[in-house]
Amino acid sequence: MFLPRRKVRIETERMTLRQPAMPDFRDWACLRRESEGFLAQWEPLWSPDHLSRKGFTNRVYWAQRAIGNGSAMPLFLVRREDARLLGAITLDNIRRGPSQSGTLGYWIGEQHARQGYMREAIEAVVHYAFDRLDLSRIEAACLPENAASRALLESCGFKYEGVAQSYLQINGRWRTHVLYAGLRADRRGRTEAGV
Repeated sequence: MFLPRRKVRIETERMTLRQPAMPDFRDWACLRRESEGFLAQWEPLWSPDHLSRKGFTNRVYWAQRAIGNGSAMPLFLVRREDARLLGAITLDNIRRGPSQSGTLGYWIGEQHARQGYMREAIEAVVHYAFDRLDLSRIEAACLPENAASRALLESCGFKYEGVAQSYLQINGRWRTHVLYAGLRADRRGRTEAGV
């Protein structure tokens, strides 16, 4: 059963960022399937039911609960001109109290990569997190060799902070990641650390 919860909708120049819904299943599964080779090297192994309707139903239900209880904000990137699904972005592990922080994750379909969509989405979500959610810090991690993701984060104002050994299981094995963070009141300026 799907619970009626508050909804998040963020408008950018070219997209609407909104939570996933069951009618998105076919577009999501098709985009993920077409982009599997492009995405698999950067993601955890897909479960056997990853592209199934049941697996997607679980994602939609999790998104509703997470947004409702304020622990995460999973959003689909939908291009307004043709209502096409481009990818997804999630502000996860939202922590309150003295931390006021969250962790950013994202993916985009191969055919939509390097067209500025994810930069637009990251900037909008970070603004929303600082302005509407009153967060102070947004963290992100990526594989050291993922030059495109590192450049994207840096172009969005994230600063390199260090390395986390065996941080996540990616493509079936524990992988070290580089860590980045964006701060609401960042006085650190540009850094060449980690380059």
